[in-house]
Amino acid sequence: MGENFKKVLLIVLFCIFILLTVFTVSLISKARPRLNKSLAEETNMKIRVGISLGTLKEERWLKDRDILMAKLKELGADVFVQNANNDDNDQLKQVKYLLDQNIDVLILVPNDLEKAAAVVQMAQKSGVKVISYDRLVTRSNADLYISFDSKEVGRLMAKLLIEKIPQGNYLIINGAKTDHNSKLIKDGYDQVLEEKIINNDINIIAEEWAPDWMSEYAFEITDELLQRGEKIDAIICGNDSLAGGAIEALAEYRLAGKTLVVGQDADLAGCQRIVEGTQLGTVYKPIDFLAEKTAQMAIKLAKGEELLIDRTIFDGKYDVPYYLLKPIPVDKYNLDCTVLKDGFHLTQDVYRYLPKNQ
Repeated sequence: MGENFKKVLLIVLFCIFILLTVFTVSLISKARPRLNKSLAEETNMKIRVGISLGTLKEERWLKDRDILMAKLKELGADVFVQNANNDDNDQLKQVKYLLDQNIDVLILVPNDLEKAAAVVQMAQKSGVKVISYDRLVTRSNADLYISFDSKEVGRLMAKLLIEKIPQGNYLIINGAKTDHNSKLIKDGYDQVLEEKIINNDINIIAEEWAPDWMSEYAFEITDELLQRGEKIDAIICGNDSLAGGAIEALAEYRLAGKTLVVGQDADLAGCQRIVEGTQLGTVYKPIDFLAEKTAQMAIKLAKGEELLIDRTIFDGKYDVPYYLLKPIPVDKYNLDCTVLKDGFHLTQDVYRYLPKNQ
């Protein structure tokens, strides 16, 4: 009986061991997906930022995109970028795509200052914070507008010209009407030019608005006036790309460098024209600083932290928090100690067509 009992006991214990082993393996198998899910959930906690660009046509927006992406990634965010190519409908569709990526913050460069309000509202309904980047979206109540002082840009452009041409015929080629910055820039140079116009020192022979900031339009307007025999002493252009179009037309009449032209953005081609003498000046906006501040603000918004910004701007319906940066006037005398010193462009690129010691 003793030996049989021992055998039965061993068999029972063995069966219990087998059952425990099977049970343990089953628990581990069931736990593994949970562990994987936990890791996935932890990964998804990473801040996700979408960038919607109205265009990449101008050189400056390529710089904005690249610097923004780099700064955001340095801060540990995942970044998703879309370019609307000046198409309002595409921008709306692309923002829908970005929202499907479960972004926490949308950095928006609107193609149209008014139509983009629908984009802001759509994002905010999805619980996504919106930063209106360097172009204000009107009547939208974005969570933040961050930009350079566009009125000051206009003032600086006009001052550069007035110092050289206090009297004469001025041509003005504004940027797109769909860009709020164009109107702010106009407000700025109007403030500076007003007294000169009232005193008949300056005569505005024409003022135009370039659709989608097309440099071809600047060429056409300048060329048409010159064909009519109009004398143009100075041209204010909404940006350096428009300045390039105007200067191309002037060159055909051997007036490049004689008719003074200003722009903004400190594009490489604009800086090259400044050192060559065909463009008087530009207004430099340190994009590196703008992008860095925007990235920091985006992370704060994603975390629900306060931005601590006192300044606001009226978007036509709401007072929007406004982070303002100062632009810098640039001509051939301070280009080296501003644009080049900051590394915005390389010396060899700016002086490519002209030896630096010339």
